[in-house]
Amino acid sequence: MTDFEAPGTATLDDLHRLDLRVGRIEAAEPFPRARVPAYRLTVDFGPYGTRRSSARLPGTYPDPAVLIGRLVIAVVNFAPRNIAGFESEVLVLGALPADGSIPLLGVDDGAQPGDSVG
Repeated sequence: MTDFEAPGTATLDDLHRLDLRVGRIEAAEPFPRARVPAYRLTVDFGPYGTRRSSARLPGTYPDPAVLIGRLVIAVVNFAPRNIAGFESEVLVLGALPADGSIPLLGVDDGAQPGDSVG
């Protein structure tokens, strides 16, 4: 086993500054204007409304249809970013393995769009 060396320390207050929520992907479409292959996602956060995100997922999920209906975790309180003329409002979270894929973080049954993550 390799020793894990954390890049720094954080506190619970740091975690609480992030608003992490469960969302359900409603739409995923190719984003040809992005510099790196990406999808434009529409994510439903239940009582908190629908938000959009640019996500570099085509390498991991070549067929965007497999993303529809999937529950994901997203940071919803980052400032929006303009990416090639598209306003990305949330950051959908995924793992970052060494092979360059980005598998999305999963959510077990029982969670609903809009639920807080902590």
